[in-house]
Amino acid sequence: MRKFLVILDDSRECLNAMRFAAMRAAHTQGQVQILSIISPEEFHGFMGVADVMRAEARERIEAHYEVFAKWMRDRQKVNPELVIREGEAVAEILAQINEDSEIGILVLGAGTESNNPGPLVTQLTRSSGTLPVPITIVPGELSRERLEAISKG
Repeated sequence: MRKFLVILDDSRECLNAMRFAAMRAAHTQGQVQILSIISPEEFHGFMGVADVMRAEARERIEAHYEVFAKWMRDRQKVNPELVIREGEAVAEILAQINEDSEIGILVLGAGTESNNPGPLVTQLTRSSGTLPVPITIVPGELSRERLEAISKG
């Protein structure tokens, strides 16, 4: 079964990417895998403090994920899978794609600033010719109605 990999972060554009991935999965009998990445820069200091901070980061991610997961289950009848990785974002995204052969499409949300689509879109599109899966970039300003219309096709 084909999985749509979507990135969960604190960006506004993440919302449209989540919606699109869930709607496409629902229309194509696919699945959604939600990847959240914890940056290693978040854990400076003593080992015990770093462990507490890591646990708190995971709790925040899981709470954020549950909001999206509930919507996907209730509205789209899609049961998403959460994956949490630690490291540099692009490297971890590529590692996840390489480790899970069912991932068929990477879905990214583009920022709403005209000259800056966001760091992930910028970095990943530079190497898009060598990626093992296609990228779908969802504009952050796309309306819910337009997203629904597009995702059915």
